[in-house]
Amino acid sequence: MIFETKGTTAGANLFMTAVHQTKNETRAFEADVSKLLHMMVHSVYSDRDVFLRELISNAADACERLRYEAIASPPLLGSDSTFRITLAIDADKKTLTVEDNGIGMNRDELVQALGTIAHSGTRAFLEKVEASQNNGAGTALIGEFGIGFYSAFMVADKVDVNSRRAGSEDAWQWSSDGKGTYSVAPIALADAPNRGTRVVLHLMQDAVSYTERFTLERVVRDQSGHVPVPIAIVEKPGAEPAEVADGAALWTKPRSEISAADYTDFYRSIAGQLDEPVLTIHFRAEGRHEYTALAFVPGSRPFDLFDPHRKGRIKLYVKRVFITDDTDVLPRYLRFVRGLVDSADLPLNVSREMIQESPIFTAIQKGVTSRVLSELEKLAASAPEAYAKIWDNFGAVLKEGIYEDFDRRDALLALSRFKTTASVNEWRSLKDYVTSLKQNQTAIYYIAGDDTARLETSPHLEAFRARGIEVLFLTDPVDTFWVASGASFEAKPFKSITQGAADLGLIPLLDTNSQPSPEIDQSVTAFLAFIKAELGDAVSDVRPSDRLRDSAVCLVAPERGPDRQLEKLLAGTGRLKAAAKPILEVNPHHGLIKALASLGDDDRSFKQDVAHLLFDEARILEGDRPENPGKFSDRLAHVLRRSLLSTRA
Repeated sequence: MIFETKGTTAGANLFMTAVHQTKNETRAFEADVSKLLHMMVHSVYSDRDVFLRELISNAADACERLRYEAIASPPLLGSDSTFRITLAIDADKKTLTVEDNGIGMNRDELVQALGTIAHSGTRAFLEKVEASQNNGAGTALIGEFGIGFYSAFMVADKVDVNSRRAGSEDAWQWSSDGKGTYSVAPIALADAPNRGTRVVLHLMQDAVSYTERFTLERVVRDQSGHVPVPIAIVEKPGAEPAEVADGAALWTKPRSEISAADYTDFYRSIAGQLDEPVLTIHFRAEGRHEYTALAFVPGSRPFDLFDPHRKGRIKLYVKRVFITDDTDVLPRYLRFVRGLVDSADLPLNVSREMIQESPIFTAIQKGVTSRVLSELEKLAASAPEAYAKIWDNFGAVLKEGIYEDFDRRDALLALSRFKTTASVNEWRSLKDYVTSLKQNQTAIYYIAGDDTARLETSPHLEAFRARGIEVLFLTDPVDTFWVASGASFEAKPFKSITQGAADLGLIPLLDTNSQPSPEIDQSVTAFLAFIKAELGDAVSDVRPSDRLRDSAVCLVAPERGPDRQLEKLLAGTGRLKAAAKPILEVNPHHGLIKALASLGDDDRSFKQDVAHLLFDEARILEGDRPENPGKFSDRLAHVLRRSLLSTRA
């Protein structure tokens, strides 16, 4: 023996010092570790708040492990059977402490759990992690190799981990600045928790906001508020802990135990809105994949609903641990839905980049999307007024799915609602429309434009109104795309009334006495030929119309290609190289047309002006400008002057 220490306090202290000196150990990180840490911090994690999620996740796991081991060994719990996680703030020292009373770690476990990176910092491991980010093949690597803990170095320039394993009389400290080395050493029991782990983060200057209670509460509620262990904050040394999360995940409770007020409060916290949800969807999927979903349809429209870069707002949890809110659990056309999905199958701490490649996640996407659409369908049938509110706010977004999601097109069409010539003030479903089909009607007719009020006055509607045929008003930009994609409902295709021939001859008029004569005066036929020759390349054809009853003219798109509204949209976005020449349809029975047709060849100059004015009139009726405003003005002045002279004569 070097020292004779028995029987004296000084001797005991010298003995402990000698023991500590023999057990202190400092290890150098291998060369690849710095690169690995940099990769994890900057590639796997995209925001700094995630460090707290990772530390709380580790703490919750430690509590769960002890809960399991105590089943076989109850003495491990001692007199402290209530699990908890405590966040302690010391603003003066610029430290944040995350402490749990879970299983804890002995020396070997500390080295294994927190030294895995150091001992696995080989080129092969780096390549494995890099590959997992690219193809999703190694989604479990982050949790497996303890990378989550090292996210603490995003905010701390030093991290101390004091730990005591449940049932042990020894306590140990792991310490590192995350750069070159880490150390492991024994510590006095007075400096360690009674059991569990205390992680002390010495915060960088630009991370001292994490010593603010408000900041911690926000992060906890957003990312870890539903871990299965209560979380409390100690605002300053010596203060009483204040609970910020009770450890009970709302979505894990039976629906019978959750009140409407509970759902509303949770919706407001997760959505960041003060309204009430119109629809709450809460279910658990079991079988090949197990997950729980809790989703809400908001009662109001978010301001950024139509932002082209806006993603969905469904949070993803794995075993009640928050993973990300930036993952496409639902398709873009359901981006207004708020809520979460908690998977029991995805690897804990799976990175955002790896999620998209997971077949488990693909199955979750499919299941949750189908359930949301199913619940919307049920609401539409049982509470049409509530569903009408959803459609008012989000119908334009839902219809994007008709164009984008072919597999669910029928379901989305069934959910769609429209204003029509039969119901301008109330929404109508396609099922309502189909039940009102007229005899011999084989298509669902629509007219697309900017607003319902203008569409109501369109001359294209005249022959349809005369037959009592209902026409859909399509006023959302997405409408012109999905109807052009070959959509149909109950085997009835959608047909634009501004495109091609009307083909209404087989559908009887409401007033059979108002049937126009099929005969067309030869003078009118000759006048139409004159108009076609005069307009030249401005139109593809000039033909008599069977869709006009009161108006003189209208423009029609060719049978093939985009209809007039889609053509305008494509041209406005620069996606149309050359517009198709429209067809000018003329009402051969209109008094003006008959009068103009009766003019002789002496009025050729006048008839030329009229031909162009008729074309411009048709453009104006569609909301367009005259083809040439200057010439339009000159021609109109010429026609008015001639009319005045004729009147005076």
